[in-house]
Amino acid sequence: MRESKSEVKKRGGYKDSLKSLDTEETFDLIFYRPIGYIQAIGAYKLGITPNAITIVSIFLGIASGVCFFYDDLWINLAGVFLLVWADSLDSADGQLARITGQYSRLGRILDGISSETWFISIYFFICLRETLTPGFFHTYFWSIWVFAAITGFFHAWQASMADYYRQFHLLMLKGKEGSELEDSAKPLWEKFHALSWKKNFFQKGMLLFYADYTETQQKRTPELQKLRKVLYEKYGNNIPKTFREEFRRKSLPLMKYTNILSFNTRSFALFAAILIFQQPWLYFAFECSVLNIVLIVMMIRHERICKYFVKRIDNMPD
Repeated sequence: MRESKSEVKKRGGYKDSLKSLDTEETFDLIFYRPIGYIQAIGAYKLGITPNAITIVSIFLGIASGVCFFYDDLWINLAGVFLLVWADSLDSADGQLARITGQYSRLGRILDGISSETWFISIYFFICLRETLTPGFFHTYFWSIWVFAAITGFFHAWQASMADYYRQFHLLMLKGKEGSELEDSAKPLWEKFHALSWKKNFFQKGMLLFYADYTETQQKRTPELQKLRKVLYEKYGNNIPKTFREEFRRKSLPLMKYTNILSFNTRSFALFAAILIFQQPWLYFAFECSVLNIVLIVMMIRHERICKYFVKRIDNMPD
């Protein structure tokens, strides 16, 4: 439900539009968040919803991918501009939702789909460009598509795990109100099966994506799921503040890994591969090597933290 103007005014400051300083990237705070806030306020005055902003960002991101097909500096720079604009809108939709209270599961799903759609477009047009450029990928044209498919798999894994650990950190920091973390994938699947493809095609399709996304995140984090289970059994939904603060202190150093796996690092690497090295395929190599190392380190360390707290809770008196 949309809040009244007086309610928005009370909670409509720039700081209120941020998730938390724990999870915000420095470059975002310097660049994307201020621009996103201006666009969010403008959208609110025009009556534009967060979901509408997200949809616009999807088309801008797709257009940026088209621009990277051409081996032309100015067209590539246009692609950079469009992708930066798309990400500023991706920031604006979340900021608008936070200062107006326009949260929805659909919004979270669309937000996740938007950036994935940008990169699908970018991958596709980079592959086309490489197959038409004299060299290895022109001779063995199938190899760049295989390379892109492998990279896309790891890209999705990296992004989903970074998001999951970030949301769990926010849960400990702000409670359920400040986190978008789902309690379980089971209710999502139940709702999915209750809907009809004929009558609720779009909603059922969105739930299929989101339920699978959530379930995959949970399967890849066994120690975190054990921690959530013992916390619920011992405290229900009222986790003590002292515990949440201690977990936050141990989790905070890992937020730098979630930030490395975010859009900014990827976009800087992409721009360097296309504009500086003029070898777009190098971006795939970066994601498969550097970002996978960061992913592995992040998951091992976070699971280790969760295992530590599970043992600690098990040894505490009831």
